[in-house]
Amino acid sequence: MPRTRVTLKDVARLSGVSPATASFVLNQVPGQTIPAATQARVRQAADELGYVPHGIARALREGTSRIVILNVGRLPRRSTLESFVDGLDAELTRLDHTLLVRYGGSLSRAVGAAAPRAVLDLAGLYASEDPDALDGGWIAGLAAHTLTQIAHLARTGHTAIGFAVPEDPRVARLAELRSAQARTAAAGLGLAEPVTFPVGESAVAGLAALRAGHPEITAVAAFDDDVAIRLLAAARELDVPVPGRLAVIGFDDADYGALWTPALTTVRIDGAAYGRCAARVALGLPPGSLPPDAAVVVERQSA
Repeated sequence: MPRTRVTLKDVARLSGVSPATASFVLNQVPGQTIPAATQARVRQAADELGYVPHGIARALREGTSRIVILNVGRLPRRSTLESFVDGLDAELTRLDHTLLVRYGGSLSRAVGAAAPRAVLDLAGLYASEDPDALDGGWIAGLAAHTLTQIAHLARTGHTAIGFAVPEDPRVARLAELRSAQARTAAAGLGLAEPVTFPVGESAVAGLAALRAGHPEITAVAAFDDDVAIRLLAAARELDVPVPGRLAVIGFDDADYGALWTPALTTVRIDGAAYGRCAARVALGLPPGSLPPDAAVVVERQSA
């Protein structure tokens, strides 16, 4: 049976890049280190194939209401996600729509009751194996901003880096995406391939194993600030000076990061900007442009 839709995999295959790289180019994600020639090749392949991204809006039925449902599920409620919801809500309100956020329960039952205009199944996208799920910009943006972490560590002289991920099945797919992009970023910067390692309730075992197996590593990029703070606590317990012997950079700019000693260096993401774009995509409108400073490093003491 002939294929009816060109996918991101098709574009990546024709242009000779990974699906993630193709997504970053086609979504114009800021902070990327992809060469201009590669970007041109990806866009040319997309034009030749007639590729049209389908975005993160998942309309489960043709609704007549002015309600948009966001399914968050059991995803951790970090500050960037909260900012995303705020931006989504504000833009939908401006466009005379109402946001309904689901944090659990039956999504299909909510859809049946509300007959929404559109559904944004964020929890489903985090678990998706389909690289086209990156097209909406939100997950692609989070993954791409890993480049901001790695580039900061490279600028401060680190060439051997670890990437710490949580032992949390709710974000396992996103952790895989972020880890893969960390490897891509490091390769583009001429660094050694980052070593991904898990961090559980206590990070001591994970950090000790990393140091024993990879003594050359001098910096760690963490999945989020929660993981980063666990690493800082583990480093203190193991008597590892930070940042003297090990630099640590977080992700998400949680308020408590600034209260730790040493204060946590992290990446701040403009989640509200992604929320506004997602609102327009859900309603079938052009997404608009993200600000050039969609992700910035908040420099403190730990890296």
